[in-house]
Amino acid sequence: MTETDPWGPAPVIEVRSLVKSYGEGEGAVHALSGPVDPVTGHRAGIDLTVMQGDLVAIMGSSGSGKSTLMNIVGCLDVPTSGRYLLDGIDVGGLDESQLSLVRNRKIGFIFQSFNLVPRTNALAQVELPLAYAGVKSAERRRRAVAALSVVGLGDRLNHRPNELSGGQQQRVAVARALVTSPAMLLADEPTGNLDSRSTDEVLGIVDRLNATGRTVVLITHEDEVARHAKRVIRLVDGQVVDDVRQAPVDGPPPALRDPEAFTIAHHTTQQAARRATQPDAAWQAALPDTALGGMQR
Repeated sequence: MTETDPWGPAPVIEVRSLVKSYGEGEGAVHALSGPVDPVTGHRAGIDLTVMQGDLVAIMGSSGSGKSTLMNIVGCLDVPTSGRYLLDGIDVGGLDESQLSLVRNRKIGFIFQSFNLVPRTNALAQVELPLAYAGVKSAERRRRAVAALSVVGLGDRLNHRPNELSGGQQQRVAVARALVTSPAMLLADEPTGNLDSRSTDEVLGIVDRLNATGRTVVLITHEDEVARHAKRVIRLVDGQVVDDVRQAPVDGPPPALRDPEAFTIAHHTTQQAARRATQPDAAWQAALPDTALGGMQR
């Protein structure tokens, strides 16, 4: 399914004719396939466009293909065929080193299991992706403190995972995902290990982040989580069977019902974005020109 508007937001994700298969011949398993073309007999693949500022939930039961799609969208796996552009970068021809750069700069990952480093305080956890990116120490600290403040943990900088609740640990993970100013946040079952109160807190943060213009893709099987999305895509047996728009891309997410709060949050983030240091463009030199599409060096 595609959503394009030449006058609207730019696409962050563009997937065309995407197929992911394991094995060959009659024994092949098609994790992502799309419908079979009645003329050619070939699988048409999946088409999907996610615009900047959208909040999309991708749903499906076990074996539906949602985890496979997440791995490809997150540049953790490659399709069997088809094309994938992430924020204008054609990732299909990149080697593992280049994919690692794209993951670090363009995607903020949030996982169900938090994936925090034991015996490491919250500030150092959030600084970690910036250290991999070669950001200097003082700037790392400034940005990590700001990210932790955004998720309400400005007073927990020196707390280790065992000193934080499950909800607080996931908020550290959200801050870590935010700190590189990625093109999108990719969250895999982000509330799966949380109680109801912590779930509400984390989803509230996701709502507010999206209200400020951040693109979020949620992988989930929970209807409660999907209700927060502006768009819900359902997969069954590797095919998109439903694609429902619940709220406009450029409006507040459904759960954030106060238009005034949305306007204030959006304005505040736009001001912060203008003040922020632009990401170092030097990393783009490691990518081939053919991968950059419409991006400028």
